[in-house]
Amino acid sequence: MIDKKHIGRKLPVFKASTDAWRLRFFAKAIGETNPIYFDESAARDAGHPALPLPPTFLFSLEFEQPNTQWRDELGIQVTRILHGEQTFTYHRMAYAGDTLQYESHISEIYEKKGGALCFIVRQTRVTNQHGEHVADLRSVIVQR
Repeated sequence: MIDKKHIGRKLPVFKASTDAWRLRFFAKAIGETNPIYFDESAARDAGHPALPLPPTFLFSLEFEQPNTQWRDELGIQVTRILHGEQTFTYHRMAYAGDTLQYESHISEIYEKKGGALCFIVRQTRVTNQHGEHVADLRSVIVQR
């Protein structure tokens, strides 16, 4: 069981860039066909200043967190975890060329099946380079 004393723990803040080529690659990988995710002219014609981030791209950027020592400190065993759940609440669009800042904390830790499964809930606030609130992410990892 992960010690509940870690509830409320703030994780290291980090920044990630949103390069256009990465957005196109991700959009293709998820099967997106809307041209606003591939063609800058189509994006501008639709009222966007640049290519918008495809849905769920914020989650993939979260994997780029350079400091993962917090997982060891919590006792998370990477070989025993599963991705349990992911939710997004969007507040504004993010675009190619933005630099996004991720601020996360552990909001909940609980167990099920008599302690056989431990759930760790992470809440993340994402802002852009102007300090504008882009989205809130909630992810649940399950340790067997």
